[in-house]
Amino acid sequence: MESFDHVIVGAGVAADAAARGIREVDPDATILVLGPEPDEPYDRPPLTKDLWRPDPPASIDLGTAAATGVTVRTGRAVTALDTAARTVTTDDGTTIGYERLVLATGGTPRTLTPEPVAGVGTFRSLEDYRRVRVLADAGNHVVVVGGGFVGLELACGLAGSAARVTLVITQDRPAEHLVPQVLVDRLEEGLRSRGVEILTHRRAVTAEPGAPGTGPVLVLDDSSWVESDAIVVGLGVVPADGLARDAGLDVDGGIVVDETLRTSDPYVRAAGDVARYPDPVLGLVRIEHVDNAHATGRSAGRANAAERLGQPAEPHTHTPFFYSDWFDDGWEAVGTLDMRLTVVEDWAPGTPGAAGVVYHVSDDGALRGVMLWNVWDRAARATELLAELGSPGSVPDPAALRGRITTTD
Repeated sequence: MESFDHVIVGAGVAADAAARGIREVDPDATILVLGPEPDEPYDRPPLTKDLWRPDPPASIDLGTAAATGVTVRTGRAVTALDTAARTVTTDDGTTIGYERLVLATGGTPRTLTPEPVAGVGTFRSLEDYRRVRVLADAGNHVVVVGGGFVGLELACGLAGSAARVTLVITQDRPAEHLVPQVLVDRLEEGLRSRGVEILTHRRAVTAEPGAPGTGPVLVLDDSSWVESDAIVVGLGVVPADGLARDAGLDVDGGIVVDETLRTSDPYVRAAGDVARYPDPVLGLVRIEHVDNAHATGRSAGRANAAERLGQPAEPHTHTPFFYSDWFDDGWEAVGTLDMRLTVVEDWAPGTPGAAGVVYHVSDDGALRGVMLWNVWDRAARATELLAELGSPGSVPDPAALRGRITTTD
């Protein structure tokens, strides 16, 4: 049986970071990365951002193998984990041994239909991007379902292509659950001015095959339907924790790990979208953003490498930020963005909505989230504020938050 010092299950951003983390501690260990996709590890955010710009990057490959000397095997899904024997088994029946394991299995996109429907797909992989890119470049009608991060970013990207675009969201207006009205206005104007049709306050129920020679039909909750050439479903993901659950690891809305990202098995750690970990500022969380994938992947790799060499594992202490791009606007945030909370807007001098900081405060006087709109290099400061003011009663006067983070360089 083939065996490696370290095996990493998953071949995304967290897996790349785990491989690099191992190498920081142990330059000589043998490392295997196993991923179900045909592509080697690549940077995922460009799928809905930079790859749709007029000057897209030539490649989003992370160069994992070249940078670390690891063995990367693509198109290999891990179907079984035996923690007692310390082995994994892939879908071709191969069993591989490990001394330390990182589970970086990510998330599985939610779908609309229990069975595949031609022309209907999710959007999470480079393969998904290639498929939608061909459709868009041919000027097809693409219907995007979902008003979350993926749906909004993809609609913005497609708006600059040759495609006819329809966006279907459950909200009355795009992103109204995340950002103040001035930013909703800005996003909505950007979409509509570029020809995007927005169907609001509609929930997609299912998708059905269209008439012969036509694309799929999206069925909405008001019994209306939308004809299309293709439907892209962006309704978020569920943690891909089935492998861990079947192996008997603790799973509760993700793979449960401790402050060093160790699972209930001492030789297995988890990182990225699938890991539910104790963040020192945010509490027990599972976060589906790339900064978290980078940070937890590196920490898990370093911790596994250290323990294999008889050294103590360092706790994971990084509180991640997340970000999004809507046309020429970009933003970063830490914590929770929820317009049902008390919201304090602090705009830079000039046009409201051009640049500024938005604070989200709970009813019990705790700072829950900070959004930095076209304000850069302030995420660390936002994290400091959340640590300082995250307890109930810490923000008796939310308006006093204005000026705590500078809005100009």
